[in-house]
Amino acid sequence: MLDVELIRKEPERVREGLRKKGRDGSLVDKFLSIDEEWRAKTLAVETLKQEQNAITKTLARERSDELIAKANVLKGRIAEVSDEQKVLEEKREEFLHMIPNIPFEDVPVGRDESENKVLREVGKRPDFKFEPKDYMALGETLGIIDVKKASEVAGTRFGYLKGGAALLELALTRLAFEVAVKKGFTPVIPPVMIRPDVYENIGRLAADQRDERYFLKEDNLYLVGSAEHTLAPLHMKETLTEASLPRRYVALSTCFRREAGSYGKDTKGVLRVHQFDKVEFFSFAHPEKSEEEHLFLLSLQEELMKMLEIPYRVMEICTGDMGWTDARQYDIEAWFPGEGKYRETHSCSNATDFQSRGISTKFSAKGGSASGGDAKNGEKKLVHTLNATAFSQRPILAILENFQTKDGTIKLPKLLREYTGLKEIK
Repeated sequence: MLDVELIRKEPERVREGLRKKGRDGSLVDKFLSIDEEWRAKTLAVETLKQEQNAITKTLARERSDELIAKANVLKGRIAEVSDEQKVLEEKREEFLHMIPNIPFEDVPVGRDESENKVLREVGKRPDFKFEPKDYMALGETLGIIDVKKASEVAGTRFGYLKGGAALLELALTRLAFEVAVKKGFTPVIPPVMIRPDVYENIGRLAADQRDERYFLKEDNLYLVGSAEHTLAPLHMKETLTEASLPRRYVALSTCFRREAGSYGKDTKGVLRVHQFDKVEFFSFAHPEKSEEEHLFLLSLQEELMKMLEIPYRVMEICTGDMGWTDARQYDIEAWFPGEGKYRETHSCSNATDFQSRGISTKFSAKGGSASGGDAKNGEKKLVHTLNATAFSQRPILAILENFQTKDGTIKLPKLLREYTGLKEIK
């Protein structure tokens, strides 16, 4: 959630941030109105309790029917006003959760993905002497992708990865973990279910995301849409040491998404599915170094893509296309020659303190410039959280298209031959 003090002190900055993200700026005014009522009611409760304490002290010295009657009236009034305060507090929290993180001022302003900014293109696109096929034509012919049987078993937007495709997924997972662990990341296999209150507090049950989630009503649990969702609360209600930052994790998780709002998009194939596996990088960083950490995670993603020899481009995501929790977002898009265009395979986001505030993940500052200017020794400050895709199943599809041969087989790059034990998929 956003800092309440920021909304109170700089409402126009927050309104502008919402407008840039294509959101309703009037949410700020609605929140401030309820917040003002809540503060007044909170003050009223505190005042009544102070009066009650004074009467209690007097009754300890001398008792009178008048004071006892007054104490009983106060008790009832406190209960009444406290109930009113609780109602306002719930409404206040509801509106606060309707406000997304605001973008950094230098993020490109735009309405949708058409206004994202290309930062660079890397790698040489393959120059085929034949008409390249798309990954589904290749996958079905080779018998390594099966959506027909998956549809019979589970419905639409599911698929089986078999044979060489399954080995590729295991290879990419192993590669990502090995590279990350060498760089100091801690490997994690996290839960794939999460409590509703925790999910909401990390900003992943916002109004435009709730329909995306699978909810298990009998268990009061959600299935996660990414390993990020259970990595973010890994240090919930903890205070880390400043010296331990950044804390970096790499995790493998099965992910579940309804793909709400994507009807008509990629309905064929396995590019946009309800269930997939993904390796995720996650970092808890010092607020002054989160932008540096963001670029580090992006460089790590690029390092992995270069190792796979897949042509790609890096995009800076505009305000209207970026995620709910993000202040800045980069995407990597791989070249898909069968379609003749780039497709998003990775995202990399800086959520600043938006998630850590909701789950109270802090660090103990040492003081001085390294801790944020005039921070005092031992002062507790919120960490910044960052997440980045290592590999999902999408790069597998890019590999199929970029390394296809005229006869429809896939000649794997040298590195993947080592990891899969295959020279080609045929």
